[in-house]
Amino acid sequence: MSKQIITVIKGDGIGPSIVEAAIEVLDKVGCNFDYEYVDAGLTALEKTGELLPQATLDAIARNKITLKGPLTTPVGDGFTSINVTLRKKFNLYSNVRPVISFKGTKARYENIDIITIRENTEGMYSGHGQVVSADGMVAEATSIVTKDGARRIAEFAFETARREKRKKVTIVHKANILKSTSGLFLKTAREVASHYPDIEAQEMIVDNACMQLVMNPQQFDVIVTTNLFGDILSDLCAGLVGGLGMAPGANIGADCAIFEAVHGSAPDIAGKNLANPSSVILASIQMLEYLGMQDKAEKIRSALADVIATGDRTTRDLGGSFGTTDFTAAVLERL
Repeated sequence: MSKQIITVIKGDGIGPSIVEAAIEVLDKVGCNFDYEYVDAGLTALEKTGELLPQATLDAIARNKITLKGPLTTPVGDGFTSINVTLRKKFNLYSNVRPVISFKGTKARYENIDIITIRENTEGMYSGHGQVVSADGMVAEATSIVTKDGARRIAEFAFETARREKRKKVTIVHKANILKSTSGLFLKTAREVASHYPDIEAQEMIVDNACMQLVMNPQQFDVIVTTNLFGDILSDLCAGLVGGLGMAPGANIGADCAIFEAVHGSAPDIAGKNLANPSSVILASIQMLEYLGMQDKAEKIRSALADVIATGDRTTRDLGGSFGTTDFTAAVLERL
């Protein structure tokens, strides 16, 4: 049987150090992957003059599975978000952001276990109709929701809920005001829900969902929503478990998937051996689950949980005073 090849984009800033940590963990647990390293972001721009070189796109297409550190998109005109470009290019229509409470983090809540599933290619982020009037006084953007897009993400959410033995899917919308776009999304998600009688379907307006997440987050199980709302809600959920350092993300399409740290590249601490690698380690756990390697995923998760719970060589954001390499060593010892 041929070895699984993983495309690896180390990324910018703290990316290389935290991605290397995750790969050490994957190797230690015996995954036996081959890695193909390619560049994107500022690193690629400096080397090749392009944020997303063709060689990188080819590797992602060829290997189908990518592990990715944080990338920096330069601020200013002419630069499109690399993440948005990748989602569109490979039709990675589903963004999956799980958050789980780990004992030992400085999170405000306990017993959180929520998966946010966000439509990744449509809505306000479709990039259509972005115009500013000649006098600079009026700006417009178009939100596009298709029935096919809404059905696809709703089916993904209910299938995920069933596979993960979850009890409830909350459909988050704003159909009371955005009657066309959010209305179509809600109507379509309802139709899909009717085919999953074993799973409770709940509907919630987005502003209420934000309030409920802060007041009683334990009521949520799986959330499915459109692109803009999902972007906001998934970060809110990360805040419930201790911040973006504890939040991984997966971008999944029909035959291609990219697993990533969802936080930024933190250039201020790059090269200082300070970053918490948990987000990329958690993303690699998602990757293993996607590949059907649940036993290895579980081993890594319990090792990581034990390091954080015991405060063994934890990084500053977790209340410790240690660096990336020490934290990683603590995880490796438990494997």
